[in-house]
Amino acid sequence: MSAPDVWSLLAFWAEETPQAPAFLHGDNAVSFATLHEQAKRAAQGLADLGVGPGDRVALWLPNVPAYPILYFACARLGAIAVAVNTRYRAVEVADIVGRSGAKVLACAPGFRRIDFLSILADVEPAALDGLAAIVVVGEEPATAPRAIERLRRVPFDRLLSRPRIGANHAAPNAPCNIFTTSGTTSAPKFVLHRQGAIAAHAQQVARAFGFDAADTLSLSILPLCGVFGFNQTLSTLAAGKPCVLVESYEVEEIARLIERHRPTTLFISDDLVARLLDTVPGDPPFPSVKWVGYAGFNAALENIAEIAEARGLILRGPYGMSEVQALYSLQPLDAPVAQRKKGGGIPSSPLAHVRVRDPETGELLGPGRPGALECAGPSLMVGYYGNEKATAETITADGYVRTGDLAQLEADGSFTFLSRMGDVLRLSGFLVNPLEIEAHIQNLPAIEGCQTIAVARPDGVRAVSFVMLKPGAALDETAVIAHCRRGLANYKVPLRVFAIEDFPKTPSPNGLKIQRNKLREMAEGLLGA
Repeated sequence: MSAPDVWSLLAFWAEETPQAPAFLHGDNAVSFATLHEQAKRAAQGLADLGVGPGDRVALWLPNVPAYPILYFACARLGAIAVAVNTRYRAVEVADIVGRSGAKVLACAPGFRRIDFLSILADVEPAALDGLAAIVVVGEEPATAPRAIERLRRVPFDRLLSRPRIGANHAAPNAPCNIFTTSGTTSAPKFVLHRQGAIAAHAQQVARAFGFDAADTLSLSILPLCGVFGFNQTLSTLAAGKPCVLVESYEVEEIARLIERHRPTTLFISDDLVARLLDTVPGDPPFPSVKWVGYAGFNAALENIAEIAEARGLILRGPYGMSEVQALYSLQPLDAPVAQRKKGGGIPSSPLAHVRVRDPETGELLGPGRPGALECAGPSLMVGYYGNEKATAETITADGYVRTGDLAQLEADGSFTFLSRMGDVLRLSGFLVNPLEIEAHIQNLPAIEGCQTIAVARPDGVRAVSFVMLKPGAALDETAVIAHCRRGLANYKVPLRVFAIEDFPKTPSPNGLKIQRNKLREMAEGLLGA
């Protein structure tokens, strides 16, 4: 089966295995036939609100069945689903809704696990004036926040009571998804994808990752508003297999759902891997899980793959980003753990291709030489919605996305993600992955975590490290620098090491990302002082 568009993904399985579960949520199962039926009804409901081809519908929802129902309804209408991060606060939500020109906002103000009400209470009413309506999922609170009290509010269940829509505007070239970039240094950009790219990537990932196995069941723990959680969920569905929608970030609840549903694969962050291993006894702790695709965000958990492997849990590093979709590649299952734990691997699509370029000379680099990663293939974005300049800067003339990541090609045809280019330190003319310095410092018993940035000084660019200390520990800066001198090349040794209570962070769909630009500003201020 080759689905030319997103709607066809669902329609195929609704006809092929209508009673098979597409989603499990709590004690309820949503079959493919029910999902198909409800999406057609929701599409008519959205059409009643004026939504048509090319219009934007903002989905500010947790992982509940309304999310995929509304997403497929948008696909049927040829409309664009705008993913709004559930971690965003008032200013960010208003910015995304306003700049995207969304006609409808779907939200769950009565949802207990995320305080949508208090966020809406801080939204300036004028910021949402462009909306034709708000679709309210779940119970509406007795008193509506000012930002939405003047707006037309329609219960999600009312959409499901509408007749099934007849018209179908789904098409391979129809735009369908907007994901937002993390925007740590500027306003988030809007990454636009078309239905053909989303559908083809979902099917290719399903094949490459073995989701077509009879026993496949996924836990959708990562939020659907992020490309990682979205691609995992849609790829499972593309294989005709079920996903458990998880709306809780509480580790005990996630552990209970794993025990209950016995998933075959998990996609989570390194932090959640560590917390699950601390919570669940046994070797292996999750006998049904064949492997875990994990994203490494926390430098303090550099050895989590080895720790997990010692307990029988296999971790594999994928690679992806909004511009090329998540699960663009994955490390081979039979690779040694030292390689398998790193982001990168073999592209999911045989039509995808990566290359690495010297960021200064533009020279294409061979295996083992770190440089700027560029990706091509059928999963690439159309461009940045409403931002032609940024699109032209990011997509090369021959169709590669400049990822902004540091990587290197490997002799076996795979590639290894090293760090964000913006995080890379150029010290004494060498590109240095800050993780190398951070991991070395974190070997010291007093250090809980470390972040390293580069600062220009009169004698050249120097590394500066910030550390979080373990409870009761004190910083001995001289000892830390001496430790670095013993184990690192001289140009990698930090000029200074500063203790900090916590690293500045910004929300992303998969967790909190450290704002290294803020650390750089802090370092410049401290060195200047």
